[in-house]
Amino acid sequence: MPTAEEARLNADRFRGFADIYDDVRPRLPVYAAKVIARYLGHAPGTVVDLGCGTGLSTLVWKGRCDTVIGVEPSEDMLAQARSRESAGVGFRQGYSHDTGLPDGCADAVVCSQSFHWMEPESTLREAGRLLKPGGVFAAVDYDWPPLCGWEAELAYQELRRQLKRAEEELPALRATFRRWEKEGHLANIRGSGRFRFVREVVFLSRETGSAERYRQLAMSEGGVQSLLKLDPDRILPCLQRIEQAAEKLPAGEFPLDFCYRMRIGIK
Repeated sequence: MPTAEEARLNADRFRGFADIYDDVRPRLPVYAAKVIARYLGHAPGTVVDLGCGTGLSTLVWKGRCDTVIGVEPSEDMLAQARSRESAGVGFRQGYSHDTGLPDGCADAVVCSQSFHWMEPESTLREAGRLLKPGGVFAAVDYDWPPLCGWEAELAYQELRRQLKRAEEELPALRATFRRWEKEGHLANIRGSGRFRFVREVVFLSRETGSAERYRQLAMSEGGVQSLLKLDPDRILPCLQRIEQAAEKLPAGEFPLDFCYRMRIGIK
């Protein structure tokens, strides 16, 4: 069970830039929804989207299930998500370990680019409680950076190396979040003992990109936003290199490929 402080910190990490996040982050690919329906053997009745953010990961389910419920702790993200409510699509404030939803209400519980911000044992316990027998849990994550051109990708890799270094060296930055690494997702799902079948699926999803979107992807990262507040001199040179590399990307729109890893458990 996460402490109240850990839960609050991770929710607050995404405060103040929901508009940027919503503009540039990828939506949950249709392929992920199709895989979940294939494992269910039918279209899901109810899907619960844990850590739904601004609702980008929730919208793929419209027309592919009867009801989808996005659960999000961050007030900023939730306000953006609620602007997307429609018939069969709803949002509520809550945590992955405490959704307030009834037992056995869901055919699928999905964490899209969010499971690493959730304490895994309590989240998987809650997912198991929500799922019907035969229901599907899926943690879907994309790798950084998206594929677009090696110079832009190299600049982004350096940004992430600097973020990791800053997390190791700055106690004040480490104190702003609690993260569980994505590399442990599959082992955590398997080790929970709540799922009779566990596997990983790897796939690619293509979206339309632009140099501006690539630049703004960096600004949509919680680590960048936190470091800009605490020690901007550490991160500004990396952001400038991304700006320079983005100038060499094609003019207008071009393919932007996100590589995904989807960890699945069948109850």
